[in-house]
Amino acid sequence: MTEAGKQDVVAQEQGRSLSWKRKTATNILGHRTTHAMAARLTDARAWRQRHLTSTGRQNRRYIEQFRDRHSGQRCVIIGNGPSLKHTDLSLLRNEFTFGLNRIYLMFDELGFETTYHVVVNQLVVEQCANDFRKVKAPLFTTVPNRKFLDGADGTAYMDKLVGPRFSGDVSRGIWEGATVTFVAMQVAYYMGFSEVVLVGVDHRFAVSGPAHQVVESAGPDASHFDPNYFGKGFKWQLPDLQTSEIAYELARRNFEADNRRIVDATVDGALAVFPKLPLEEALR
Repeated sequence: MTEAGKQDVVAQEQGRSLSWKRKTATNILGHRTTHAMAARLTDARAWRQRHLTSTGRQNRRYIEQFRDRHSGQRCVIIGNGPSLKHTDLSLLRNEFTFGLNRIYLMFDELGFETTYHVVVNQLVVEQCANDFRKVKAPLFTTVPNRKFLDGADGTAYMDKLVGPRFSGDVSRGIWEGATVTFVAMQVAYYMGFSEVVLVGVDHRFAVSGPAHQVVESAGPDASHFDPNYFGKGFKWQLPDLQTSEIAYELARRNFEADNRRIVDATVDGALAVFPKLPLEEALR
């Protein structure tokens, strides 16, 4: 029998190794200066993309139609943790919802589809591109994923920026913060939601290892709500919980500074950044 949650290492910290140019700049200028330069370069690249290319301008106009669309309203961001199996998700039927990554595996059980969908990890998009093309909700992803989803209806491509930062205007780009949940928080803020409720954001995984290490599942997935979520043969990156907590703190501060709030209704969740409430109370 294959051990649940077992992973085979594919590559060490894919996407995090510095190029020789970056290494040289860091050695000469120091990390702080190099980081600031990288942030300015990505900002400039994003500005050129959205203003000086027809594709960028069209994409920006599509994203801008969502600005303040839900001003003063409430939404629920549905994570993908095993706690979803112990959550009364029927309570969300009439709520505005954000689905993340492969939440569509639960749509039949839910009896409804999410209002919006967010996915940013390139490994996930590459392996599930056909699934994401079938998602009926407006889908928010990042520019590098256009090569997998180009031509897909209702898809917004956000520029990737260097962080840490919280983007109040996702049409200008986002910092991923090592978790798609943080990206969804930025999109929710841009849409004007005044209250965000979290469910299924367990903030714990059944596997461990270096952050961002690429692994291949060798058996059923014990870290998500469905054993087939990252099932046998699926390549994915191990979580970076430390960076995601930095991102969540930024989200909390920005929401609270604008008299909005994020509450965590995850059943037995390990995240300690947001106020905790039972789901029934959070939705009153």
